[in-house]
Amino acid sequence: MKNGDHLFLVDGSGYIFRAYHALPPLNRKSDGLPVSAVLGFCNMVWKLLKDARDTAVGVTPTHFAVIFDYSSKTFRNEIFPEYKANRTEPPEDLIPQFGLIREATRAFDLPCIEMEGYEADDLIATYARLATEAGGDATIVSSDKDLMQLVRPTVSMYDPMKDRQIGIAEVIEKWGVPPEKMIDLQALTGDSIDNIPGVPGIGPKTAAQLLEEYGDLDTLLSRAHEIRQNKRRENLIEYAEKARISRELVRLKDDVPVELPLDALALNPPNGPKLIAFLKAMEFSSLTRRVAEATGTDAAAIEPAYVEVQKGAEAHGPDLTIPATGTGELGAEGEVAPERAEETETPEKLARKLAEAAVGKQFDRSRYVCIRDLEALNQWVAEARETGLLALTAETTSSDPMQAELCGIALATAPGRAAYVPLAHKDGSADLLGGGLVDGQLAIADVLGVLQPLLHDSAVLKIGQNLKYAWLLLYRHGIEIAPYDDTMLISYVLEAGSQAHGLDALSQRWLGTTPLSYTEAAKGRAKTTFDMIELERATIYAAENADIIFRLWKVLKPQLAARGLVSVYERLERPMISVISRMEHRGITVDRQILSRMSGEFAQTAAAMEEEIYRLAGERFTIGSPKQLGEILFGKMGLPGGAKTKSGQWSTSAQVLEELAAEGHELPRRIVDWRQVTKLKSTYTDALPGYINPDTGRVHTSYALASTTTGRLSSSEPNLQNIPIRTAEGRKIRTAFVAAPGRKLISADYSQIELRVLAHVADIPQLKQAFADGLDIHAMTASEMFGVPIEGMPAEVRRRAKAINFGIIYGISAFGLANQLGIPREEASAYIKRYFERFPGIRDYMEHTKAFCREHGYVETVFGRRAYYPEIRSSNPSVRAFNERAAINAPIQGSAADIIRRAMIRMDAALQDAGLGNVQMLLQVHDELVFEAPDEAVERAIPVIRTVMEGAAWPARALSVPLKVDARAADNWDEAH
Repeated sequence: MKNGDHLFLVDGSGYIFRAYHALPPLNRKSDGLPVSAVLGFCNMVWKLLKDARDTAVGVTPTHFAVIFDYSSKTFRNEIFPEYKANRTEPPEDLIPQFGLIREATRAFDLPCIEMEGYEADDLIATYARLATEAGGDATIVSSDKDLMQLVRPTVSMYDPMKDRQIGIAEVIEKWGVPPEKMIDLQALTGDSIDNIPGVPGIGPKTAAQLLEEYGDLDTLLSRAHEIRQNKRRENLIEYAEKARISRELVRLKDDVPVELPLDALALNPPNGPKLIAFLKAMEFSSLTRRVAEATGTDAAAIEPAYVEVQKGAEAHGPDLTIPATGTGELGAEGEVAPERAEETETPEKLARKLAEAAVGKQFDRSRYVCIRDLEALNQWVAEARETGLLALTAETTSSDPMQAELCGIALATAPGRAAYVPLAHKDGSADLLGGGLVDGQLAIADVLGVLQPLLHDSAVLKIGQNLKYAWLLLYRHGIEIAPYDDTMLISYVLEAGSQAHGLDALSQRWLGTTPLSYTEAAKGRAKTTFDMIELERATIYAAENADIIFRLWKVLKPQLAARGLVSVYERLERPMISVISRMEHRGITVDRQILSRMSGEFAQTAAAMEEEIYRLAGERFTIGSPKQLGEILFGKMGLPGGAKTKSGQWSTSAQVLEELAAEGHELPRRIVDWRQVTKLKSTYTDALPGYINPDTGRVHTSYALASTTTGRLSSSEPNLQNIPIRTAEGRKIRTAFVAAPGRKLISADYSQIELRVLAHVADIPQLKQAFADGLDIHAMTASEMFGVPIEGMPAEVRRRAKAINFGIIYGISAFGLANQLGIPREEASAYIKRYFERFPGIRDYMEHTKAFCREHGYVETVFGRRAYYPEIRSSNPSVRAFNERAAINAPIQGSAADIIRRAMIRMDAALQDAGLGNVQMLLQVHDELVFEAPDEAVERAIPVIRTVMEGAAWPARALSVPLKVDARAADNWDEAH
């Protein structure tokens, strides 16, 4: 190895268990041999070899090795016999796969390294040191905190599950100490999984604070008598020797007498025939095809290799007692997915089997526990650490997580094993304000103090349903939940548009049970807050919900891999929980005085409009009454196009009025204008002040992650995504959204993103070239359609092209285009026909998309998100036509939504890396992101924001057209847009 070379050291044992827990059970067809972990391992290694340069590491390795644990007994057991004594045997179906995974490593022509008496981490430490001394760099492929002590300028870590590089800064951010102090930190905190004692009562944050103050462990222990906190001082003195032993247990040896020299780790291209022979023996046909294509090998000519399957002790290989983390993650682009769809049962059959297994013990509400002392709570925490899984729910006094008070937390560690921790329930008897607290409840601070380390523990997966609510609620208490899964989002990824994703619906669909309803728990008092529900019923309600969430996770999570949707969930959905929660927590400032002034102006405008409406109608009537308005328009005035609803009233919908207005009838036009102004007043200028949080002084909208079929976010309480911006009155509303003193709002908006996606998915050469050249796309379209030179083009011609461009995306009809442009329907029909003639690829795309959706029931975005439209096969022509239009639009709108999600997920880290942590993302409105930045940071922030947004489609699946972002800063939202 020489200067400039790069060594990848893969934590093989960690890969095995991540692969195993990411997939549902998979058996070889020919003999039933369990092979799910082998498949996951092979796919992960293949992707790392193939795509390393396109990951966060950004380099192709020159040297490569996979490091395994030889056995569970090492020199550390001589230091401390109880080391790792708590660990349990691995799952039975995983044991025979240990040896197969070693064979897989050799089939890839990769060094497979292990050594008796040492752990894999020691070998990794040794090779990392050797690489550095030889002038090279090393990347440790793992996210294990035990390896973070090795990080330095020439040694980093890489978490392939999150596509995240871990360097010195990331270690400090995560643990509060630099890598060289990780040994002392772990010596203080200990590790219950590895049975490393540490010092009782000292968690990571406390340890980091102590090390910052005293420098190192030895100094701290020698000066422990100076500690002011009695219990902490006593523990440090009493357990000083245990801390020193713990330090020796966590310290990695970097001088292991390894047998293979660095040069033996040089990476060679995979031997196609050798690797394919192994893959065929495992019956991994999908991966076999991909390898054959990449290596130029004729797979049909290769015979399966003979692979001896070891069973029992000789098959164990890696540490027998590594616990299941339950993280269920499988890497960047879901490479396992194609294999699963082909080599397992159908997703439907698999789901039924998983549902049966997840129910396990039948639901028994009498088994749920009410936890009322810390000792019992600690026992549940220990259970969660042992299983690596924890389902949880938070019970509160409000649906608004920014104002809700926590009154209880429910936990589940296994099917049927659930409990509720009441915190602030009231007896309701003392006075009219709700009474005093029920006796025997734990203090919120004490409970959160016990739960905080667990909720931060990377070895325990936290599972929720609509977890964003609990995440934000606990974030207000200084707790960030990680890692996590969300059953609602998993269901959303699996079946967006075809099923409901609420807990009751999922429970009935997958588990065949109906949970206790809130009204039942509250004894029919649906409007009472949860803190007023008696403890026995609150325990049943909350614990049952946690139990259901746990079981749903076991049913739903494996289906992601079975349906090829791992990447969509892990890259587009799950990361949004923390991103959106932080945005909601930040909120945005709204100026009450501006709103009050506008409200008065709108009232005056509406009053003037009303007088004009009365004049045109010839009488006064209640304009807001559909019945009275219908009688005026169609009964008295006899306007055309009147139709009655099922109730016998004339229809006065917005569409009916718009059509009448387009035909030149003045009264309907005035009614439309009046409705817009009064809606702006009631929905925004009158209502927004009521949404200002009394504690923060800001408005905190709530984003729904699983409410649209296409992946777009929706906003409520208040809805900030439907503020009209096409009218001057609508734009005025945005002037009330202002930056805090000394700061500016930055609006960053994708330019014509859906047209760009259309050009890509429909493969329209003219549009793609126009975007590549930076042309005015509407002028170019007008020139193509109407033969008018771009130079000096009349504004009306460009406006018509613009209406057609955007209308085509949404399946606009000739009637709709005629209304929009105010032209005869025949002329609009001719425009649409000419458009398809000039851009025939669009019609081809539409027909292909409809045919695909009719066959499969769904369509896909560029990034693999599925939107289901089962009613596209409906015998009802209008229902079928609606679903066809929606199916055509979904890949375009959904891909645009995916792109902005990818930008949002990357944004905070990019700003932090640029030293702009004080720039905060506040709002997402369709294709726009809104930020707040200090005045002095604006000029540096805008290029970073633009770079992240314009690069959001890469590196996963590059668009064939460039993305463009317009960004401006101002004192209010309207001026910034």
